[in-house]
Amino acid sequence: MSGGNTRIQAGNWVTIRPGDTLGAIARQAGVPLVRLERFNPGVQARHLRIGQRVLVPSHRERAPRGGPYRYQIRPGDTYAGIARYFGTTAGRIDAANRSLQASDLRIGRLIQVPLKGEAPRRAPRVAHRKAPPARPLPDPGPVKQQKAWPWPLDDYRIVRHFGRDKRGTLQPMLLTGRRGEVAHAVADGDVRFANSMRQLGKVVIVHHAGNLQSVYALCGELRVSKGQSVKQGAPICTVSHSAVTGRYDLLFDVRHGGKPIDPDKVLR
Repeated sequence: MSGGNTRIQAGNWVTIRPGDTLGAIARQAGVPLVRLERFNPGVQARHLRIGQRVLVPSHRERAPRGGPYRYQIRPGDTYAGIARYFGTTAGRIDAANRSLQASDLRIGRLIQVPLKGEAPRRAPRVAHRKAPPARPLPDPGPVKQQKAWPWPLDDYRIVRHFGRDKRGTLQPMLLTGRRGEVAHAVADGDVRFANSMRQLGKVVIVHHAGNLQSVYALCGELRVSKGQSVKQGAPICTVSHSAVTGRYDLLFDVRHGGKPIDPDKVLR
């Protein structure tokens, strides 16, 4: 059983070891098997993989058949990471928790996670004047580059390609690397942002010639600061460990005039 002779405790993650089953984990943790299965929608009981991580819900959490989940924040959690694990979107989680700030998730706090296809239950909001509609960004014209850019990671795997998901939401590229992997600047430029950003953790935005920008998000340790000039290949940040996926992920985005574009168009 996972963890040797140590009792599995509700509220923790369990790493699958040879001989483990969801039923045995549920019995040792003292939680109903149906709750364990609902809190791990991407886990197939008959096809457990060695090293796979399984979330054991705490007594405070709920996963009703009709939703929404009542989920307890754990170390390293972000709306984006929680959304990926439960097959929803960060925007839906944000809409269901309007009274909270996604950039300040306190460990142990309970949030609502709407299920797939469920209309999120919005928390009450203070009345305010309606803001004027945002003006669309002007068309920056065709992308002009002297030469193709290198990838930001030397040793990586593409977990998610740039494009729209089944709901039509545009998703940036997601890469996973090794522990301690460092992301590098894809081109010469100036760091215009190097700080935390809502739902994206630590973020670095570099502006390049040709009205192009590269974005590095879900970062671990930042290696640059705002206002700094960088050369191609300069260290930008380390990849961070996700408590949800168990990987070391980097969200990478390329923008032209502020508009997201497919990184495959500019990377070699």
